[in-house]
Amino acid sequence: MVCAALFFMGCGEKPAGVVDLAVELQENPIGLDEQHPRFGWRIESDQDDVMQTSYRIMVAPTKTDLDKAENLVWDSGVVSSDQSTFVPYAGSQLESRKDYYWKVLITTNKGDSLWSDAAQWSMALLDDGDWQAQWIGIDSSLNATDRLTGDSRLAARYLRKEFPVEGNVASARLYISGLGFYECYLNGRKINEDIFAPTATDYTKSVNYNVFDVMEFLKDKQNTIGVILGNGRYFSMRLGDPSAGLLGSLRQFGYPKLLAQLEITYKDGSKTVVVSDDSWKLTTNGPIIANNEFDGEEYNANYEMKGWNENGFDDSAWMQARKVGAPGGELVAQRNPNIMTMDTVDPVSINQLNDSTYIVDMGQNLVGWLAVTLKGQKDKPIKMRFSETLKDDGSLYMDNLRGAHVTDIYTPASDGLFSWEPRFTYHGFRFVEITGLNYKPELKNFKGKVNYDRMETVGSFESSDSTINQIYHNAFWGIRGNYRSMPTDCPQRDERMGWLGDRAMGCIGESFMFRHALLYEKWLKDIEQIQSENGCVPDVAPAFWTFDQHSGNVTWPAAYICVADMLYNQYGDSRPIKEHYASMKKWMDFIRDTQMKDNVVINDVYGDWCMPPESQELIHSADPARKTDGRLLATSFYYRLLNIMSKFAAISGNEADIPAYQELAANIKSAYNQMFLNAETGQYANNTVTANILSLMQDLTPDSLQGKVFENIVEKTQGEFDSHVSTGLIGIQFLMRGLTEHGKGDLAYTIATNRTYPSWGYMIDKGATTIWELWNGDTADPAMNSGNHVMLLGDLMTWYYENLAGIKSDPQQVGFKKIVMAPYFPDGLDWVNASYESLYGPIESNWKKGENGLSWKVVIPANTTASIRIPAASADKVTESGKPLLQNPAVKSVNAADGFVVVEAGSGTFDFLAGK
Repeated sequence: MVCAALFFMGCGEKPAGVVDLAVELQENPIGLDEQHPRFGWRIESDQDDVMQTSYRIMVAPTKTDLDKAENLVWDSGVVSSDQSTFVPYAGSQLESRKDYYWKVLITTNKGDSLWSDAAQWSMALLDDGDWQAQWIGIDSSLNATDRLTGDSRLAARYLRKEFPVEGNVASARLYISGLGFYECYLNGRKINEDIFAPTATDYTKSVNYNVFDVMEFLKDKQNTIGVILGNGRYFSMRLGDPSAGLLGSLRQFGYPKLLAQLEITYKDGSKTVVVSDDSWKLTTNGPIIANNEFDGEEYNANYEMKGWNENGFDDSAWMQARKVGAPGGELVAQRNPNIMTMDTVDPVSINQLNDSTYIVDMGQNLVGWLAVTLKGQKDKPIKMRFSETLKDDGSLYMDNLRGAHVTDIYTPASDGLFSWEPRFTYHGFRFVEITGLNYKPELKNFKGKVNYDRMETVGSFESSDSTINQIYHNAFWGIRGNYRSMPTDCPQRDERMGWLGDRAMGCIGESFMFRHALLYEKWLKDIEQIQSENGCVPDVAPAFWTFDQHSGNVTWPAAYICVADMLYNQYGDSRPIKEHYASMKKWMDFIRDTQMKDNVVINDVYGDWCMPPESQELIHSADPARKTDGRLLATSFYYRLLNIMSKFAAISGNEADIPAYQELAANIKSAYNQMFLNAETGQYANNTVTANILSLMQDLTPDSLQGKVFENIVEKTQGEFDSHVSTGLIGIQFLMRGLTEHGKGDLAYTIATNRTYPSWGYMIDKGATTIWELWNGDTADPAMNSGNHVMLLGDLMTWYYENLAGIKSDPQQVGFKKIVMAPYFPDGLDWVNASYESLYGPIESNWKKGENGLSWKVVIPANTTASIRIPAASADKVTESGKPLLQNPAVKSVNAADGFVVVEAGSGTFDFLAGK
């Protein structure tokens, strides 16, 4: 049998031999605006060497039609193909609001012929004319506690509408957007677990709306819909305050506003449509008297309105909502999931700082908020302030938060117990200062809520080395904490922006840990939307600052192309390349025409950002010998991007562009080596590790000089830097894989396991549970020492999976259609257990060194193949499940060369033993 799911890969536990289905990486999605949605499925089988040989997809408007194979809107027919991901719909035009049901028949080389169960999806509102709702709100401040200048504040908006339901309901769909954030209730019940919805955009370019099936929330006869609007990134909070630094530079999009359309269809075919208009009631006199992402949330329980979102509430004191202007951006159905609470953390200790102050230690630097159950005193505020670290005296270290106030305040309406957590703010924190209590609370009174974009954790990694494991732990927490509907730089201070440079390489390693494709697809759209008319790609996206982030730089905007390349290589998805190719080409032309001279890119803005400085008190090095020429950084990146664009041109049907890319690349390579390379010494520029590793790994070094250039990398690292990191954000993108691929994996392993400065292990020894912004984050100026950044991870997580675990996608059969298993087995590392849940199924690599040799368990999912490289002098030194390799029918061929045995195999579970 087959289980249906719409490309989210998950229908619960299934017996062997079952196929999981999916559409647009989501399970049974509601509200797609794609006329050609793409299907995918997964084959699970206990048999070895399973390969799909054909598929047939059927789509119908009802489940009954699908079961009977009648009234089909698409029948693909039997297609001889092993494709099981991103198969595009090619049937009749899809209609607004409509539900569609589908299933797939697959055959395999084992003679199986399996129909799936039915899955479904629904369409969004595809035409502007489908909207009857109007944007409503109030474009002014109403509360006495509001403040619109300087350190501004704005209370949450509460809106409600009662409406009848008369008849037997067949379906009920809610189409809704609320800016900055909304929470929606029907008859007192929150309709979902989402928070911070919808996902953030440049609201002048696009505005997302969400679609929900709300039939279960409706009652017979009278019903009430209620919505709370928070400020989010839509309403700024440092209006006209030039002293507020970055917060004073936040854009002001407008006052919070709501768009909602509830469509109720009855079994007799009639319909009721409830829309946002001026018949709704509105108040700002609710308990959330202030809220923003950076300063926190303030809640006064005296203003609670019991039953405000239920039938019969007296809203006579509320005002009529007003029709307000639309935000300006295109209204689009949101494709990526919203943020939600994905994990919880219990505190580990509570220390009393003085008579009225307590410090709660969560034991982990996390991103989210604190849920509390405490005893309060009427009208006495309880304040919670958040920080990542403490001062020596045990108080909060706040200097690195700059302008962010990061304070939540709850004011009780009566003496006694209360439970509370915020709605429209978040914090990056490990420690919480509690004031306003007249007793010492207990650990059970607190719960840390970990909030980030809803996505599946798809990777696991552990090894025999505790430093390697703790770094992975720190990376895991840092990466997911910075998923905020865009990949941000940090979660705690007055910034929290989508800097492109941080993810140009890191997005690859992240893909082994999280199913983040929809988040990054959304981010590519954010980037293109704020590309300048002249083609310049920004350094930050979406655009939330008033100042221009289009610097003409190369190394940061390179993420635009690199992320699309990652989505292709790691997921096998070519659509982002096709959608953004013209925009990417426009940017490449912009750099060529405005930033180049004599085939060298002359503009670089950030350098090798945050390389370890000569003094641990500095943020940036002042030593010219440590700085890499910005022209080298920019030109080497641009050269690599030209080669990627040649590949993109072929994928997107723009083959005519390839000769120009290749010609320019050849000219750049020649000019680059003429300007920067000392052929006699094998040194690039001033011989920094970054200069040499970029040239080597981006294919700029002549073949005859690669050995000499690499010797300089090793000599510089081992000698001058005592086998430690000497690169910043740019160089670290290539360091670990570069060392390993060129024969010095032992040096990479030393760098990874160092516990002295500068290293990831040094961060651990200083108490870090995430990754720092600076190698010297404990001693540098607090103007820039975030305790939760991921940019300095570079290619480390990719190295973990591809080099230590040996799980890598073949570049010719992308998306792990073919898997290259070729671990490096460093001295000092005794075992690695790693897994990655690919779109085809789980890939596992569990190896261990022992007295009898190397044992290695490998799991390859159905409908894929693998090339498995085993360290052994000859094939007779290797067994699989105690037998010669070729006795396993899934093994296609065996070859031995250069101290390795390479096994070409189909799917299955393999237990290799390579004897000494």
